[in-house]
Amino acid sequence: MLESFKRFFVGQAPAPEWADVAEWAGKRSLHFKRVHEGEGFVVDGRLDDRPWRMEWGPPQRAYIAGRELRIRMELKLPGDLQMLLLSKPLMDQLERQTYENFTEGLQTQIDTSSPEEMRWLVMFPKLNLNGYRVLRSHFGMVASAPPTGLAWIEGPLGLHLERALGTLLQNDPPFVLMTLRGRAYLRTQLVDPDPASLAIALDLFETAVAQALRVAQHLGDSAQEWPSTGSTAWQNFDDSKPR
Repeated sequence: MLESFKRFFVGQAPAPEWADVAEWAGKRSLHFKRVHEGEGFVVDGRLDDRPWRMEWGPPQRAYIAGRELRIRMELKLPGDLQMLLLSKPLMDQLERQTYENFTEGLQTQIDTSSPEEMRWLVMFPKLNLNGYRVLRSHFGMVASAPPTGLAWIEGPLGLHLERALGTLLQNDPPFVLMTLRGRAYLRTQLVDPDPASLAIALDLFETAVAQALRVAQHLGDSAQEWPSTGSTAWQNFDDSKPR
């Protein structure tokens, strides 16, 4: 009751305006919009006439604390082009959690209530990143067809990831970059959405998009060279040891 009277007389604290983010978006001809009650914001833009959306606010994944930055884009990629790169500490965390959920729940299969990030760690093979000295210490990868995943991070995307380790991805925060159902997604923990961090994230995402389209084109031209190893059902989880 006392808190109600305080709010009545004092009023609610003003919601953040994110003026610096709005200014950053305006300079790039992007559309900025605050979400209801000031819990975050949305930025819409286009890349080569394809729309993308950036969202910042409360996390949609339990493994992210505080606030989350999300970017997604429809690319109409082949449905079997399924690639996942994530920060190494997050990969270890999700593997442990998946193993614990499986053993404690006496499950025989990984159910669909878990996010794709967890299911794919069971479904798809891990990629050997030994050829990427810097990346292998900070990231893990799985893919329905390993050659496509390695082709994805080869060149520009790998270089952008290395550079981001000194800025946006410093200290290895929870970070996910994936292609799923024809779309590209980026998701990371970001407590302070300063324009510099948003610009780095967007640049990284756009590079990932360009490389995913390149891989998809190669996949279409050389379907026999990069066969899909994906499964139409979740594979059984081996409970003898964590993956």
